[in-house]
Amino acid sequence: MSKSFDELISKASGCTLKKVSVSNAQDAPVLEAVKAAREQNIATAVLVGDEGKIREIAESIGMDLNEFEIIHEPDTEKAALKAVELVHNGDADILLKGMLETKTFLKSVLNKEVGLRTGKMMSHVCVFEIEGIDRLLFLTDVAFNTYPTLEEKANIIKNTVEVAHACGIACPKVAPLCAVETVNPKMPPTMDADALTKMSEAGELPGCEVFGPLSMDLAIDEEAAVHKGVSNPVAGHADVLLFPDIDAGNITYKTLVRTAKVKNGNVLIGTSAPVVLTSRSDDFETKLYSIALAAVIAGSITN
Repeated sequence: MSKSFDELISKASGCTLKKVSVSNAQDAPVLEAVKAAREQNIATAVLVGDEGKIREIAESIGMDLNEFEIIHEPDTEKAALKAVELVHNGDADILLKGMLETKTFLKSVLNKEVGLRTGKMMSHVCVFEIEGIDRLLFLTDVAFNTYPTLEEKANIIKNTVEVAHACGIACPKVAPLCAVETVNPKMPPTMDADALTKMSEAGELPGCEVFGPLSMDLAIDEEAAVHKGVSNPVAGHADVLLFPDIDAGNITYKTLVRTAKVKNGNVLIGTSAPVVLTSRSDDFETKLYSIALAAVIAGSITN
């Protein structure tokens, strides 16, 4: 079981070398991450974008492009579509967002002809290594789905459990987060959390254990759970933190990134191959950790 990104990178390095298709690769942090991923035997890459800019940036960071394929396409939308098509056709294992807006990137991912749709619900998973916590935390959904219904929350759990399994967690503990730990009809997220708990008990959410509603402190802090008298294997030991909506998830994500000592990686799943969906403002380490996470997910399918 991977408890840190160092362990996750080691796991990724032990898998068959993956190939990343980089959409609009003319970005320094992206190329630094691709360079590091190759050096650590995680993945090689096809760089799709403006070749002149790619070569200029690569030279500035000491990146040997002889180890990588470059497809010259200066048009942002065409480059995005080409990068997706490579994954769609099986010529790459992972899709990585480079220097383009998320909406343009996702438009290509959802393309009806060469996109990565599977019929499953797509959702975003952010994996955090946080100083002081002895395990990786899987936050979902903090970036893609806005105000999920009960059915959508169940599907988000199923997607996230697949990621946790790929990371070596045999039976992840899932906490549907709410402001309080009691069921209150006037607070719909607590009703959903209770319903998800009952679905888990009925075997409708296999491969994991779900218990909620739980407040954040009770989900991740064993002492808090004991102090408040909440006795359940999930309470205080949650691996997966299911947020009630994108507001709660995104605020938590950005607070952690900006105020705590963390490492994190992000993927979009429910697609035919893992999609690395990071912000253009993310540093190269976050992009590297995201590639490693995606490689582990891809490796769980083929290794």
